[in-house]
Amino acid sequence: MRDDVVGNSETKTLEKRGLHFAYFIIGWDFFECLIAITAGVIAGSIALTGFGTDSAIEVFAASVVVWHLRGAKEERIKPALKLIALSFFALAAYIAIQASIDLITKDRPDPSIVGIWLNAVALAVMIPVAIIQRRTGKKLGNKVIVAQSSETWLSNYLSISLLVGLGLNAVFSWWWADPVVALLLAGVAIYEGREAWEEANE
Repeated sequence: MRDDVVGNSETKTLEKRGLHFAYFIIGWDFFECLIAITAGVIAGSIALTGFGTDSAIEVFAASVVVWHLRGAKEERIKPALKLIALSFFALAAYIAIQASIDLITKDRPDPSIVGIWLNAVALAVMIPVAIIQRRTGKKLGNKVIVAQSSETWLSNYLSISLLVGLGLNAVFSWWWADPVVALLLAGVAIYEGREAWEEANE
């Protein structure tokens, strides 16, 4: 059921807005992915590389929204939600494995000024996108858009946590802050994935 009853004209407007934001996220996160993974590899930062991987997964999730909105919407709700849930699980698995390896081997990432600036810019751009995206999905009663907005918020949380982790490493040389932050975010990803999966089975 929708939270608000909207007319056909407003529904089309909201769906078009959701589609435009999905396209924007695809373009932005593709660019973000290239920079984050490159900077992460150079700095040896699993959290930063994980952020780039998250961006790639978010490209996939936004593509699912495009697939959903451009097709038979009702028929594609459940498979779309399950695809988004799987993207959360994939992200969680990647981050958890790599972060655990870094903690065991005590791998010390180099401070990454590029990573710090990238995450600051990402927050400035994507927080408004996440807010509008969630409001659009809620007003439409569209679970797929709402689930994808959760992935956008997770990316924002990842940016905030990365700024903390990279900052602590740069200022205090606390190498362990990076993988610990990554593990916390893996837990968030699992929670969000389970939420999306349960929504698909309702």
